[in-house]
Amino acid sequence: MNILVLNSGSSSLKYKFFDMATEKALLSGHIDGIGLERCLVKMSMDGRKEESKALVKDHVDAIILALKSLKDKQVIGSYADIHAIGHRVVHGGEKYEQPTLIDEKVIRAIKQLFELAPLHNPPNLAGILACRKILPSAPQVAVFDTAFHQSMPPEAYLYGLPYELYEKHRIRKYGFHGTSHKYLSEQAAKLLGKKEVKVITCHLGNGSSITAIKDGKSINTSMGFTPMDGLIMGTRTGSIDPQIPVFLLKHKQYSLADMQEIFNKKSGLFGISGLTHDVRDLWKASVKGNSRAKLALSLFCHRAAFFIGGYIALLGGIDALVFSAGIGENAWHIRRRICKYLEPLGVEIDTGLNRKNNSLIISKPSSKAKIFVIPTNEELQIARETKQLILEAKPLIKDARSSSKRLKELIKERNEAKN
Repeated sequence: MNILVLNSGSSSLKYKFFDMATEKALLSGHIDGIGLERCLVKMSMDGRKEESKALVKDHVDAIILALKSLKDKQVIGSYADIHAIGHRVVHGGEKYEQPTLIDEKVIRAIKQLFELAPLHNPPNLAGILACRKILPSAPQVAVFDTAFHQSMPPEAYLYGLPYELYEKHRIRKYGFHGTSHKYLSEQAAKLLGKKEVKVITCHLGNGSSITAIKDGKSINTSMGFTPMDGLIMGTRTGSIDPQIPVFLLKHKQYSLADMQEIFNKKSGLFGISGLTHDVRDLWKASVKGNSRAKLALSLFCHRAAFFIGGYIALLGGIDALVFSAGIGENAWHIRRRICKYLEPLGVEIDTGLNRKNNSLIISKPSSKAKIFVIPTNEELQIARETKQLILEAKPLIKDARSSSKRLKELIKERNEAKN
């Protein structure tokens, strides 16, 4: 089975084409700058990378360009070689706990959640609609970032607000990066050689989150109602006193638009340092003595250790701690500082292994928990979940192959029965 995985951003499209017999990505691409005068197109195939510029006015154009690259590189002979399309969709609310075949009902649900994920769900849907237009007969699957965290108990996902706000408006913790956390926990369980494990996964990048996972299920995670909660991030605040925006709105004459801009784009590592959100540059500046760069990195590590320590308590111990994503995979100094806080809990890092590139295990033999550095692979996880769902739905798809209308009806019936 061949599966195309799409991750549509507000002005970008990332895509990978998988041969699921081997789980090998035959081609991957990144189209960055959709709708802008300068759009950069990057492709990677068999270890070779290419880069070019193109005029891409919208997501339909971007997907046409992605499909053209598959043909031009002879990865496919025709569009019929694309057996299914898996989409990353950030917010699925409480409704979707599993990957879901996309029909009109799912599209409406994604639209209804625009308000909760205004930077993510609209472009995610744009990618879906573009594929429907270009490849109407290919089954499409939505894999939701929030789905993995639907296993959290109420004491983990509810806020200390009037309960009616949850009942009326579904205000609660949803959590994000679920596809990454699920992949990382499954890889950790394989490395440990058992299914019943207590794992804490740290997806640390420009957007960062930490998740406590017990026996393959998320029991708590740092991001909340929106992806702004939890750790301080590249440009996002992380958790703050809720009275702060009220104070700024009331006494300092900031507008709601100002708040959105400050909390989403001007805070975090960038806001504290006044320099950049890039940890590589902050590390260089801190080594040279820049006090605010040092402070930004210190805040990041302090907050991460705070969540990890709390999650060890909730799990009743820990079998593995996993670092991943841009910062987690590459910033050895961040891993070292976070783990320094955890030494009283018996989590011990091997400083030599930690500084080596491509070290998978970086814990000491005496550590009570294994410490892993595992590159995340959200696209592969989406492809796996898409394949599994398509195989389950294969009889429906096969019976309906001669009629796209009947296919839509069968998919609708299946989703309604599932939900």
